[in-house]
Amino acid sequence: MSVPVNELILLAVGLVAAGGVAGILAGIFGIGGGAVLVPVLYQLLVILGVDEAVRMHISVGTSLGIIIPTSIRSFMAHKARGAVDMELLKSWVIAVPLGVVLGSLVAAFVSAAVMKAIFAFFAILIAVRMLSGVDKLSLGDDLPGQPARSIIGVAIGLFSTLMGIGGGVFNNTFMTFFGRPIHQAVATSSGVGTLISIPGAIGFIWAGWGAAGLPPFSLGYINLLGVLLVIPVTIWTAPIGVKIAHAVSKRKLEVGFGIFLIVVAGRFFLSLL
Repeated sequence: MSVPVNELILLAVGLVAAGGVAGILAGIFGIGGGAVLVPVLYQLLVILGVDEAVRMHISVGTSLGIIIPTSIRSFMAHKARGAVDMELLKSWVIAVPLGVVLGSLVAAFVSAAVMKAIFAFFAILIAVRMLSGVDKLSLGDDLPGQPARSIIGVAIGLFSTLMGIGGGVFNNTFMTFFGRPIHQAVATSSGVGTLISIPGAIGFIWAGWGAAGLPPFSLGYINLLGVLLVIPVTIWTAPIGVKIAHAVSKRKLEVGFGIFLIVVAGRFFLSLL
């Protein structure tokens, strides 16, 4: 896979920029930034000529590896402000990673087309949620108890792993629908991202171990070059997003993020035709 130096430089700049956006989004929305990283990484692999059969798997797996430090950094920053619902996180210590394990098993056996369809489908759902601004919708006065809470945790872990995201958008929706303040939901989501990204990265290493067509410097479905290039930027920018989250309204950012997801999902759906 011989790529001109000027193209590699442009791609490196693009990845650094995407990492900056992902880090800020992690702080603002309590997400790991995977919804930005996955499509960017996918386009990188297209340009590098990586086998189509593994492009989406590598994009998702590498995204999970990248958002590990982003999620941890965001979680520590929010926790220092006393905004995290630690009781909810403790109740999900088993449920969310269990969903992640299930997601890794699915990824080991499904095709690239299925992975694309899964990402695009949930990207559309997330975009609709962002654009509609449905935070005020209420399904109850407080979070449900067991076993419903654990079932929801498993589902968040499963679908987030298949998308390569930190689960923030799912958890934000869950918590705000049950009467929790949006800032507490965002703060707690950064912890959920930690529960997803660490076992998720391990799962994608296992799922892709020995797979054909992997690019150089890959551990299973995680590409170490992508991880090493983007991680420093996301670590540096995540606290900036936290400050924004606690200082300004996020409505315009939600709309912009929703539009971005619709464009990405549309491109993935078109590629399946």
